[in-house]
Amino acid sequence: MPHATQHADAAADPVTAELDTALRGGPFHVALRAAIAARGLPLQRVQHHLSRYGVKVGVTSLSYWQQGARRPQRPESLRAVRALEEILRLPDESLIRLLAESDDGHGGQSGQSGQGDAAGARTTGRSYRSLVQATGVLEQLLGELECPSDGGLHTLGHHERVRIGARRELLGRESQHIVRAHRDGVDRFVAVHHGDPGCAPERMTVHALENCRAGRVRRHHGTGVLVAELLFDTRLRAGDTFLFRYGVEDGTGDASTEYVRGFGAAGGQYALQIRFDEHAVPVRCHRFTQHSAAAPRGGRQELPLSGRHRSVHLVEPRVRAGMVGIGWEWE
Repeated sequence: MPHATQHADAAADPVTAELDTALRGGPFHVALRAAIAARGLPLQRVQHHLSRYGVKVGVTSLSYWQQGARRPQRPESLRAVRALEEILRLPDESLIRLLAESDDGHGGQSGQSGQGDAAGARTTGRSYRSLVQATGVLEQLLGELECPSDGGLHTLGHHERVRIGARRELLGRESQHIVRAHRDGVDRFVAVHHGDPGCAPERMTVHALENCRAGRVRRHHGTGVLVAELLFDTRLRAGDTFLFRYGVEDGTGDASTEYVRGFGAAGGQYALQIRFDEHAVPVRCHRFTQHSAAAPRGGRQELPLSGRHRSVHLVEPRVRAGMVGIGWEWE
């Protein structure tokens, strides 16, 4: 049935009328719940239809989405939302639009991809709308690198060092990973860097520092996303552990006020250190956690700034799905 006809007939059906109103004004979870009700589909059937589109989403997740308890944000989840628009016979981008608008205050209630770092693209200083756009771009870039949804690696430990320059810009970062392969044949890791607003990905560089070499690099100027292959010199077997280190030189964006790392699933230890230039020292710093980019922030805790090294850090003994970061305030 054409979408125009579907909306024209809405007044004749109270359920469809509710859906029409929800699609226009949101929020996302209300529109999704109304769409599922309008089609008369139990969540198990919705899940079955999604599987036919090659998208795996649990019934529990679908239930959380329509209750507003969680929001779809990972690339796989956003693919599911686009598939839902077809399954539920909705206009293209109608649900995606509501996700994007919620963070800008238009959709009512406010409330996280691939291999390795792709599960945690940075989100510094960006609205939820830009995150949705960046997620779509990231999905495209990962596709160009033929990156599977499961990279075959589990992170045992991840230590990040971030440098803030004299102009308060993110100069660059260095990451050291300890990983374990959970299938045979893994020989690479895909790193993702999401620059601050105003950045120029074409001027960023990737450096393989230990036990890896740089492969293909893809960039997208509009969203500030950079994706890079890090190639191992060996093919790992299931159960093998591996340590490697790489860096991204940035220095192209506006003043930075936070650094955020997202995790698509539970993992090992994560340590984040932010080091500031002697001419750009913030007045205070704090750590925070977030269930997703659109969810309220919690777990705020002030962090002492080391006078000698002008740095702050946090350590998560075992990460959970969600986000953790450090924010700071300039004088």
